Amino acid sequence: MAKIVVGMSGGVDSSVAALLLKRAGHEVIGVFMKNWEEKDDNGVCTSETDWADVRDVCEKIGIPYYSVNFEKEYYDRVFSYFLDEYKRGRTPNPDVLCNREIKFKAFLDFAMKLGADKLATGHFCNLAEAEDGSVQLLRGADPNKDQSYFLYMLHQNALEKAVFPVGGMTKAQVRAIAEEAGLSTSKKKDSTGVCFIGERNFKPFLQQFLPAQPGNMRTLDGKIVGRHDGLMYYTLGQRRGLGIGGAGNGERWFVLQKDMKKNELIVTQGGDHPLLYSKNARGEDATWVAGNPPSKAFDCTCKYRYRQPDQEVHVVLEDDGHVLVTAKERQRAVTPGQSMVFYHGDVCLGGAICAEVLDAGQVG
Repeated sequence: MAKIVVGMSGGVDSSVAALLLKRAGHEVIGVFMKNWEEKDDNGVCTSETDWADVRDVCEKIGIPYYSVNFEKEYYDRVFSYFLDEYKRGRTPNPDVLCNREIKFKAFLDFAMKLGADKLATGHFCNLAEAEDGSVQLLRGADPNKDQSYFLYMLHQNALEKAVFPVGGMTKAQVRAIAEEAGLSTSKKKDSTGVCFIGERNFKPFLQQFLPAQPGNMRTLDGKIVGRHDGLMYYTLGQRRGLGIGGAGNGERWFVLQKDMKKNELIVTQGGDHPLLYSKNARGEDATWVAGNPPSKAFDCTCKYRYRQPDQEVHVVLEDDGHVLVTAKERQRAVTPGQSMVFYHGDVCLGGAICAEVLDAGQVG
């Protein structure tokens, strides 16, 4: 049997992961990561609440538990990137970087120093051995909870040490096991929001770190229809929170483009404007789960955002390290800063950060 450190978040998934490993006879140690120290919008310090849940679950299961603080690593490696992306007018996905830099780097190093053989988390994904002996990252069994999208940046050295005990289950099965075992987290709601920071009222939270620069909202033909609070608060295709519902022809307004030079938000009515659609996007910071891409050019499927169904694409590796991703069907609101994650069937191949959309037209 192995010595396994479990990353305990205070949620039901990691609770059941620890329980299953304990039942399988492994030596299990629960470790809670404290990476953000601040009260949420309701005045509750969520890390303290989660830590109390971790202690309760570990005592119920009968395993030792510890807390470790990675606040500095989180701020330096993840949150600074998060802020820099917003400064550039992009929409970042910090969770993918959080998994690589914190959970499966800083935390993995900590687990190995404890003498662990493996590191387990409550992620809904699976692992398999490829023909060449490398570790494959597979989708989780529950399509509504699959989290392979957020783990595409992991390399072989991390996956070789990883265990995902709930990856072959549905969320309903996980909750049923927790309830049967009398775990206090069995009915706890899923965490949402930014990795380790949680749910926030986004504008005032971001204003603590970045000064807002209000500006005009205008149409493509130059008509001013409102004011924006700062380009960082908006993303392509967004229709909620624009505050201009009564203007124009009565249809809903959508964010079409950001003009960073003029600090203007370009909006249009109706969500099917051709400038929102594109087939070609260029990605940067490409990473491959197997260590290398399948080839210089290949067909696969892609998720341009987490909840999106798979889209058929052709991927070409460019000489400068970027990847050109061409979709079979035009895609709506492909957004710079977001992750484009590639799959072959259930196997996650890797992914890249969208750097630019090439054929969605230019703002005049």
